[in-house]
Order: sequence, then structure tokens, then C-alpha cells
Amino acid sequence: DYPKLAKNKSDEVARLNGIYHRLLDGAGVEFFAGHGKLLDAHTVQVGDKKFTSKYILICTGSAPWMPEIEGIEHAINSNGALDLTEAPKDMVIVGGGYIASEFAAIFHNLGVKVTQIYRGDKLLRTFDEDIRDIVSKQQIDQGINVTFGTNITKIEKLDNGRFKCTLDKGDAIETEIVFYATGRLPNVTDLGLENAGVEVGRKKAIKVDDYSKTNENSIYAVGDVTDRINLTPVALEEGHAVADTLFGNNKRFLDHDNVASAVFTMPPVGSCGLSEQDAIKKYGEDGLDYYYTDFRPMMHTISQSGVRTMMKLIV
Repeated sequence: DYPKLAKNKSDEVARLNGIYHRLLDGAGVEFFAGHGKLLDAHTVQVGDKKFTSKYILICTGSAPWMPEIEGIEHAINSNGALDLTEAPKDMVIVGGGYIASEFAAIFHNLGVKVTQIYRGDKLLRTFDEDIRDIVSKQQIDQGINVTFGTNITKIEKLDNGRFKCTLDKGDAIETEIVFYATGRLPNVTDLGLENAGVEVGRKKAIKVDDYSKTNENSIYAVGDVTDRINLTPVALEEGHAVADTLFGNNKRFLDHDNVASAVFTMPPVGSCGLSEQDAIKKYGEDGLDYYYTDFRPMMHTISQSGVRTMMKLIV
């Protein structure tokens, strides 16, 4: 019952937003809805209002990015995927990162015929190679049509309302939905960073030091807009560290080493610490020990589902 699922999702988002607003109200925070823009290193404009402060914290997150190909206006991104009110019969998902792979698993489990197109040779590019191997194989074994080494060059809307995706190999795929999950970029559009002299780096991410301070002493930034570790709990803790540093008489920063992460593919992935390839770069291959196991757990031997468990420890 996809319409019910979509409604439950919207109801839950509304509930959580209500909780956050009540928390802000209870803490005495004034909330203004609108687009904020820096006028200088101490002034922010929202609509026709101007606010001056000793410190400014930027936490505008990131936004989906899609390539500029012909017909890209027919594609949706992760925001649009969450707004679907009915499950399509079939869907093409472009991308091989955690967002693309998670959505491929979600929609497949909802009965959608999913084709996942990725330009690389394995899913989850930044993860350990053994994780990449087993997730790539298991997504395919579970019934997702994963196509590697491929890009879409053009999207056309057909008379029947479906879409034709032309591939760089010359063939084409027809589908009901084209969903791009090809990465996210720091959300700095029209923030007025240049008015305050705030420096940006790769992908226009705001440059910060260990304490999340920009090159302007009055301006701090946390979360995806700094493109460090783009996870919600990390952004929360970065913000907490800034608050402690500025107002809690406790100067501290967040240690970004050994942050755990999870990917809800089929099967799900959990990891913490360095991948094998990164550990070799840091410590050298001779100084490492590896422990590895790959098996089918009992719950899947009984059901004969084929889902496997892989565990790996690098010391």
C-alpha cells in the first residue's frame, strides 16, 4: 500500500518538525522562515529583516546535483523520490553511492522493477573493496538490475508518458521514472558568502578549521556545507562543539576519525575506521593484519534467500 506508506512518511516528517519547533520555542529561540543572506561578517538579512550578531553559524546542508544532459528536466532527485504518492511499475536509478543504492533496495522491496545505472565498476566507491564487492553482488542477486560502466546521455519523454533513456553504449531503456542520485553539493547558493569574505574550497564547500571556524573569526559553519563527513549525527556534534566553544567555556572540536556509518542496502552495511586501502596508505601493508569471514546466517539458510553476511577486521 504505497499511498499509505507515503502518507505515513509525510505525517512523520510533520511530527518531527513539530517536535523541533517546540524544542526551539522551549529554549527561547526566535525562528524566522525565509532565505538568509550574509550582508557582512556580522549581519544576516531574511526578507526585509536584518539581524546583527557577534557570531554567525552557517548550517545550510547540501543539495542534490544532477548532470547537464539533454532532458535532465524529466528526472527527479532524492527530494522528488520522497514525494512520490504512488509506486511506479519500473524505475531507472542513476548513481552508485549510498543514496542511489539505498533507494534501489527500498523500491525493489516495494515491488518496483529497478534498474540501477552506474558509471563505475562497483557500488559504494568510498568504502572498503570487500564491502563494495559483496554489496554489488548481493544487490544483483536480490533482483536489482545493476548496470556498471554506463552513463545516460539523453532522456526523452514519450507520448505514452514514459521516458526513454539513451545510454552511452548506444542502447536505450524505457521507464516510468528516472531518478538521479549522482551526488550532493554544499548548499551555498545566494548565501552572500562573498559579502563577508568567507572562503570556499572544492565543490564550493565552506573552508573551516578544526573548530568549524571560517577564515572570518565571527563566522562558523557545520554539517554538509563544509563537506567533511556528511552525516546528520556528525553535523549535530559539530554544532554542539561550536556552542561549547563559544558559550560553554569548553573549547573543543569534533574528532572526525573513526566515525561509524551505515548503508541500508541489501544486505545493510555497517563500518567504522579505515578501509583496507586507506589503512595501507596510512600504515603500510606490512604492518596490518586482516580477519575476514563470509557466510550465510541461519535465518537465510532456512529461507534459502541467498543473503550473506561478511565481516572484516583490520588491525
